Amino acid sequence: MTRKRLISLAVLVGGALMLQGCLVGAVVGTGAAVVGGTVKATGAVLGAGVDAVTTSDEETRLKREREQRDYEREQRRCEQRRASGRDC
Repeated sequence: MTRKRLISLAVLVGGALMLQGCLVGAVVGTGAAVVGGTVKATGAVLGAGVDAVTTSDEETRLKREREQRDYEREQRRCEQRRASGRDC
């Protein structure tokens, strides 16, 4: 493998790690397919980077859902307090 291809792969990996979601999977998949057989370890490293981005996105989504449930719960409690003549 030539030095130029390795540099190109490094640029591709750097760019892919800055992206998120499905686009990362597509870029990494393409990069891994281009490089091929001798750089299997790099594919594992790229996969770990994709997992980190995906996990972060998943955690962010779960946090938003949890915050939304908490907000809705507080709104229901406030309505119950108002119905019984108390302030929120």
